[in-house]
Amino acid sequence: MLNRDARNYISKNKKITNGKKFMIVGIDLGTTNSLIAYYTQEGAKIIPNRLGKNLTPSVVSVDEDGQVYVGETAKERASLYPGSSASVFKRDMGSSRKFNLGKRHFMDNGIEYEKDMEFSAQELSALVLKALKEDAEHYLGQTVEEAVISVPAYFNEERRRATKIAGEMAGFKVERIISEPTAAAVAYGLYQQDKDERFLVFDLGGGTLDVSILEMMGDILEVHSVAGDNFLGGEDFTNVLVDMFFEAHPEIERQSLEDKTLRHIKNKAEECKLKLDENGENIMHCVIDGKAVEYPVNEKKYEAQCSKLFDRIKVPLKQSLNDAGISISDLDKVVLIGGATKLNMIRKFVAKMFRIMPDCSINPDETVALGAAIQGAMKERNQAVKELILTDVCPFTLGTEVTIDREDGSKEAGHYHPIIERNTVIPASRTDTFYTSYDNQKKIRVDVLQGESRFAKNNLYLGEILVNVPADKAGREGIDVTYTYDINSLLEVQVRVLSTGEVKKQVFKNQSVDMSDEEIAKRFEELAFLKIHPRDQEENRLLLFKGERLYEESIGNDRAIIEMNIRDFEAVLDTRDNTLIKEARKKFMKFLLKYETKNEDLM
Repeated sequence: MLNRDARNYISKNKKITNGKKFMIVGIDLGTTNSLIAYYTQEGAKIIPNRLGKNLTPSVVSVDEDGQVYVGETAKERASLYPGSSASVFKRDMGSSRKFNLGKRHFMDNGIEYEKDMEFSAQELSALVLKALKEDAEHYLGQTVEEAVISVPAYFNEERRRATKIAGEMAGFKVERIISEPTAAAVAYGLYQQDKDERFLVFDLGGGTLDVSILEMMGDILEVHSVAGDNFLGGEDFTNVLVDMFFEAHPEIERQSLEDKTLRHIKNKAEECKLKLDENGENIMHCVIDGKAVEYPVNEKKYEAQCSKLFDRIKVPLKQSLNDAGISISDLDKVVLIGGATKLNMIRKFVAKMFRIMPDCSINPDETVALGAAIQGAMKERNQAVKELILTDVCPFTLGTEVTIDREDGSKEAGHYHPIIERNTVIPASRTDTFYTSYDNQKKIRVDVLQGESRFAKNNLYLGEILVNVPADKAGREGIDVTYTYDINSLLEVQVRVLSTGEVKKQVFKNQSVDMSDEEIAKRFEELAFLKIHPRDQEENRLLLFKGERLYEESIGNDRAIIEMNIRDFEAVLDTRDNTLIKEARKKFMKFLLKYETKNEDLM
């Protein structure tokens, strides 16, 4: 938690909204960047972070003292200390994976100890959300208690639940999780159109791809289908460029390079990807073992190398159209969101496939956060927002395990029986009847599963309900199984024994990530040693990390010049004179900007 003097809340940007004590904000928790927005009388607006920027990189870095850096400062530090930094963790939301960010050194009774610092993806996400929350409260000058957080439409139950827990760990009340394509549609104001429209939202972010087909009918925004790939995004296009770099330089042994150098190469590939000129040309400039290494990039060749990624993109595009039962000609509009859609080759690919110029009139990085903020305003019944009925779909099939009769008279267990099919409009309720498989069977177990495989073991296990039935011949005792799935992604399963009338009912949340309020509080205490870097020192640390990175990327006389400027700035910081520090910061910032520009001109 930040320890700031109350006077630090006084800011020329401070706003009191509608005289309310609390407000609901909208958050886009992204793979690469995260944003937070709120609703005003003039519409939804992005809240700038402590550095005055709209985008907060989804990066966390921790030093040996437990000092936490989040956002751009963490991203710069990650270039220097990749072993104690984490990024792209959204891809692991809801999994058991732990990120090891080094060791923490501490003293106890005069004895020095060290302990591994391990975090789950939801804990790292909580740190990003906590930083966003503090930035919002500082900017607005009021408490921010509740948030609407967006998730990819193709996130399953465990990932959605993990996102909700991350928000709660950050101090938010999270009652609403909204799908990113739905948020995008709201942000575009499609619900204010005069005519009914059917449109496709193509959302390619840093780590995930979502494709959704929606239709606006009067005041109803209905989702017809969703499809996607949770492991396909801008990061993968960057990785292709990294592979091309190594293929062009076979003399560089990739396996022998340290993590810091590999991260440097990937950062340069990312920069190069985003700055291809009008002719689709750029030069990737790296420094490896003190030597300058260049690689000229041609967009046509790069695009050809990405052909496998484009083939993967086509799969959910076709699936969404098939599930919605429509053809390309039935679409009125294609909307692009997600930072990766700013790439020229992505826009050309979408335009060619749909034979229509895609709409990207709102900044693709900001669309989802703005839509989530509008959804927050709808939730709090803000009169400035037109009332809208949002309908969504179940992104994955929900079903149970069954035993089937084979032609030879034998029985085979382990098969999957769908109850609520994917892309069913929610809320939805479906009932199927099942019977005993064996003579004198006294119990029936209903395994609650989510997924698309015909084999139960390949689908996501959510839990089970066990009921007693009277012993009888196989097939004579039965149960009605009712699945009810609501718009907040809660699944209720009811099992009724036909002969006795006994009913068992349970609400299912994926157990692998489910945490009680007490468990969340306990984990909060365990992470209490973490100290998010003070806001008033953020710019100074960012500049120092940037200076250190430029030093490591440079060679010869340039290094000496950069080191001299770093030392001069550090000397002024040691004086603790705010006036001197402010002037020195401006000077050092100007120097770094000039030096970065100089390096870019060399590319």
